Amino acid sequence: MKQPLSILSVSAADKAAALALTPVSHATEARLDAYVDLLVRWQARTNLVATSTLPQLWTRHIADSLQLLPLAPRAKVWVDLGSGGGFPGIVLACALSERPGAAVHLVERNTKKAAFLREALRITGAPGIIHVADIGDCVDSLPVPVDCVTARAVAPLHQLVGFAKPLVAQGAKALFLKGQDVEAELTEAAKYWNLNPRLHSSRTGQGWIVELDRIERRSSSPPTPSAARNDRN
Repeated sequence: MKQPLSILSVSAADKAAALALTPVSHATEARLDAYVDLLVRWQARTNLVATSTLPQLWTRHIADSLQLLPLAPRAKVWVDLGSGGGFPGIVLACALSERPGAAVHLVERNTKKAAFLREALRITGAPGIIHVADIGDCVDSLPVPVDCVTARAVAPLHQLVGFAKPLVAQGAKALFLKGQDVEAELTEAAKYWNLNPRLHSSRTGQGWIVELDRIERRSSSPPTPSAARNDRN
């Protein structure tokens, strides 16, 4: 008998390893289980993550997202730019479900992925708001103060900095998940922005988290932003 895709693809050992790296409550684990099951079922018809990463979905994607929380422990309102399959936005929303007043704004221009995100929020009961829009069109119109802005595999760092600047100027912290080429991305970003980044080594691999609390524009103008995903699928 042919086994369901979810049984074939998701490893219990990988889940255990991920939760050892980034422990969560039983209630959050249940929400994440529901989300993972939904993602694997939708993956058959909508490309949400690289299929090759499904056996390591918990460590490669879930734990990778959860590791942001200790870097902004008091943050309640998050904005996830280019949410795609929900990393880190849906994962953060699941983990923040027990925190009064918490919410994650998920910005995603692809209507199929936005539909998936909407269903993920419904089945998990996680506190989130979907914005079906280009990132540049949405950031200035968010209705509430933001504590933290994040993004993963959306665009080069110098473009992400431009997207996040209005939110950081109002007091938000930026946390960007980047790959091994982070130094090259920082060098490019420094052509257009004055930054004082803090780098955190990823718990889940060879990537990095770029933390920014201040962004100032240099005289040079950065290239026109693009929302093409780049490095962590």
